[in-house]
Amino acid sequence: MEKQNPGFEARVQALAEYILDDYGNERVIDRLELFSQPDRQIIEALIGKLFRLVFPGYFRDYTYRIYNPRNSLSALIEDVAFHLNRQIGIALRGSAQAQDTDVARTAEDITEVFLKKLPEIRAYVETDLQAAYDGDPAASSKAEVIIAYPGLYAITINRLAHVLYELNVPLIPRIMTEYAHSRTGIDIHPGARIGRYFFIDHGTGIVIGETTVIGESVKVYQGVTLGALSTRGGQKLHGKRRHPTIEDNVTIYAGASILGGETVIGHDSVIGSNAFITHPIAPGTRVSIKNQELQYKNGLGYVLQPEVPGDDPEWFYVI
Repeated sequence: MEKQNPGFEARVQALAEYILDDYGNERVIDRLELFSQPDRQIIEALIGKLFRLVFPGYFRDYTYRIYNPRNSLSALIEDVAFHLNRQIGIALRGSAQAQDTDVARTAEDITEVFLKKLPEIRAYVETDLQAAYDGDPAASSKAEVIIAYPGLYAITINRLAHVLYELNVPLIPRIMTEYAHSRTGIDIHPGARIGRYFFIDHGTGIVIGETTVIGESVKVYQGVTLGALSTRGGQKLHGKRRHPTIEDNVTIYAGASILGGETVIGHDSVIGSNAFITHPIAPGTRVSIKNQELQYKNGLGYVLQPEVPGDDPEWFYVI
């Protein structure tokens, strides 16, 4: 066994003291108390358990070995209630809401309200599933959408997190949606209000901000941003309306950016790929960017005239 240089050991000890002294500056990042904030791993495990409650026949449960599925689900509900209640209590105690409140009782009440809303959440998810199946000709079955589609996965987590957000639970809703973001590349803030029959196709790179309002039967493709026109105001903008409203039956194609709290996309509109919109759009409008001119040259440098397949190409649909 190689012997350490005693001089280096002393230098390492001095370095440890030097770094430990840095924790005494009373900054947020200097907090040393463990278990004063929700546990990400427990919350991520809760997401898996909640998915088994939302889609009981589609996600395997490795914990329970019970013949009667209702008994298994009953045990799972109790397990979710126990762990969610504890995590909500931790989140509340670490926030300003802890003042002048019975944190334990508040956490229990929030947990109960959340679980009572599961049937309502499942009803919304059923419409999202239908929208995905109806809207994607590549879908071979609804089971495929449930098991494999990142859009439905991210939307389901958002619908669960949004209920907790509306119940003023700190941190946990954002941890949930950021977990979905890391898994799918779809970033939906838990504060976004989303109507029924919401369909995300492909999904990678989608960003939907906190104060976004989305109506029913809206379809969004990859790379779309529903964001703020400016965030230079920082925390002065907290709680203010910063993100757009998308009314019913709107389709937004790949790469489009729709920005600003005053921006309303009227119902039955179609927003073409790569459009950049910062002002209201009237209902029934088709927005597109005029095609850029393309040049085709052969090996000799001669400019060729490409064949045009039709006068009305499917310029909205970019995959």
